[in-house]
Amino acid sequence: MNALPSHTEIVIVGAGPSGLALAAELRRLGATPLLLDRQAEGANTSRAAVVHAQTLQVLRPLGATAALLVEGVKVPIFRIHDRDKVLLEIDFSGLDTPYPFTIMCPQNRTEAILLDRLRALGGEVERPVEVVALEAQSNGVDLTIKRDGRSDAIRTNWLVGCDGAHSVARDAAGVAFEGGAYEESFVLADVRMDWPLSREEVSLFFSPAGLVVVAPLPDERYRIVATIDKAPEQPDISFLQRILDSRGPASAGSTIQEIVWSSRFHLQHRVTATPRAGRILLCGDAAHVHSPAGGQGMNTGIQDAVSLASPLLDAVHGGATTALDAWASRRHEIAQNVVTMTDRMTRAATLRSAPARLLRNTALEIAGHIPGVPARLARLLAELDNR
Repeated sequence: MNALPSHTEIVIVGAGPSGLALAAELRRLGATPLLLDRQAEGANTSRAAVVHAQTLQVLRPLGATAALLVEGVKVPIFRIHDRDKVLLEIDFSGLDTPYPFTIMCPQNRTEAILLDRLRALGGEVERPVEVVALEAQSNGVDLTIKRDGRSDAIRTNWLVGCDGAHSVARDAAGVAFEGGAYEESFVLADVRMDWPLSREEVSLFFSPAGLVVVAPLPDERYRIVATIDKAPEQPDISFLQRILDSRGPASAGSTIQEIVWSSRFHLQHRVTATPRAGRILLCGDAAHVHSPAGGQGMNTGIQDAVSLASPLLDAVHGGATTALDAWASRRHEIAQNVVTMTDRMTRAATLRSAPARLLRNTALEIAGHIPGVPARLARLLAELDNR
């Protein structure tokens, strides 16, 4: 076990996708950040699964994109259905990017790829290390950590919180986490099943009972996400099958053979008042949380992190924080836009009134036939302008 330094230039708390991407990018640029995580390696589950074009572009210099293309499933189409009727098709194949598609790759695999790149650049994650207290100072941040039952102190000049929705770093920064929560529960499961639709599309189905999304994953698996008023803690095959039977394709059924992993969760939509408070910076879920609609969350977090590396090093080496302030302003704007968009998508998808659902479906059908609208939606979902 490595001895941890008592003082270091940069500490990153949290080794999820955002923390790993930031640590690897800083290493690529010549820095040696200290990356801490309270979980053992491989403890994270599948969770986020969509990797969009802009994320593939920003991860290319790290060498992670090539591995994601091998590991994941290329999906060029996103279709919105009302049972068997297609309301809107969004085709990514015409996007002006080297990656005109989404990649479906479970989060644990994405994290393994980023960890591999970090190690290739000489970095490592110190784990399990729990950050139990933070105290911001004018010229740095004091951490109290616990490892193997022992408490130690670390002083860092800069601290980056990539430690999730219940961020210790955000609490220490004292910034507001503004927003609210959704009433519905969400069910998430990775399954093996017979599925009648193409593995080259992500399918979203509206129904009076709620929405369900089905997306292909590697190893002939599928991801199922659905809204439920009261979801069981561990959704089983019969529960998930009833959802697909009542909300999915009516003319051609599906049969679930195996649940690889399942969970339920409640969603919030929140954005920090600022992702920078003095020497504390926030990325990913520590800075913004929102609905999984459109698969934006992990992507926005990784982009937060990679775009932070250069301005953070400017501050480290030269003392000027102009670039950091510009980063904080732009990433806050992007987070607000993403949360607004995903909130609108979620509320539209969970409408309960029959007249409102009819109006929504009609509007989507009309939008799909207006020249340029599907292409603009594809660019928006791919996050190509989130720079």
